Amino acid sequence: MSNEHLNRRDVLGGIAAAAALAALPQSLLAAADPAVNFLVVGDWGRDGDSHQRDVARQMGKAATTARSRFVVSVGDNFYDNGVASVTDLQWRTSFEDIYAAPSLQVPWYVALGNHDYRGTPQAQIDYAKTSTRWRMPSRYYKVAGIEMGAPHLDLFFIDSSPLVHKYREKVEGNIAANVATQDVDVQLRWLDAELGRSTVPWKLVIGHHTLHSGGSAHGDTLEVQQLIEPLLKKHGVRAYINGHDHDLQHIRRGGVDFIGSGAGSEVRPVASVEGTLFCAERSGFASITSSPGAMRLEFRDFTGASLYRGAIAAG
Repeated sequence: MSNEHLNRRDVLGGIAAAAALAALPQSLLAAADPAVNFLVVGDWGRDGDSHQRDVARQMGKAATTARSRFVVSVGDNFYDNGVASVTDLQWRTSFEDIYAAPSLQVPWYVALGNHDYRGTPQAQIDYAKTSTRWRMPSRYYKVAGIEMGAPHLDLFFIDSSPLVHKYREKVEGNIAANVATQDVDVQLRWLDAELGRSTVPWKLVIGHHTLHSGGSAHGDTLEVQQLIEPLLKKHGVRAYINGHDHDLQHIRRGGVDFIGSGAGSEVRPVASVEGTLFCAERSGFASITSSPGAMRLEFRDFTGASLYRGAIAAG
């Protein structure tokens, strides 16, 4: 949303909240309040259409109220064919001018989706070198909680498209050629090793594709499920966060919570499956608050309505 469309009260409140956070060292923030809030949005980049602009406005309000430290994007950041370069117009029309609230001028930690693979994935990594908030150091990476003032929490971003067999034969855009450049075994060894080294109570793995889902368009992604789920259980990962299906979902299965937040713009039908605690075909986003002992999840829609509140206990 462009700055001229922002409510004056929202702007002033967001500026005040952002300034208050910026004035404190991260170590003091963690000591003063061990809980950290962040937002999760996915499948969003449509030049503001299909409720993207509305979702962004409500994200700005939620981030102001909760004093969100950062935003997680779970991929399919630009439709339909990703971005071509760091100067692609969509950086402005689908990102900078849409998520313009002062409270959203915080780090955005980003995963790649299959639509991003239709363009130039490297452009999204390169944009991080010029942006004050877009964070993507590589196609898969770890964000240590200590760096965010949340020493109890580590985030592990995976690059899920190369794990899916069908993309190696797809011809849309550059997807097959881009996927072919990635070594799946190297990524899996990296994830196994990094999860094993992490000693924090909360480990969250974040990727674009679903593991378990009741979404009508995709549902379960079997290859990702087979390759990633054993590592989640092996290393005591409490939650996997994804997009891909355009809906909001909370599924609990096998001791792991699966949080789907792929409703940043367009949505599709969704139904309950084994372990479903909540699902909705509604444009919106997730707000997550994590503390050393518990994690709280809330889904909000494009009007600001709270659709669901759930809790995840520490393992």
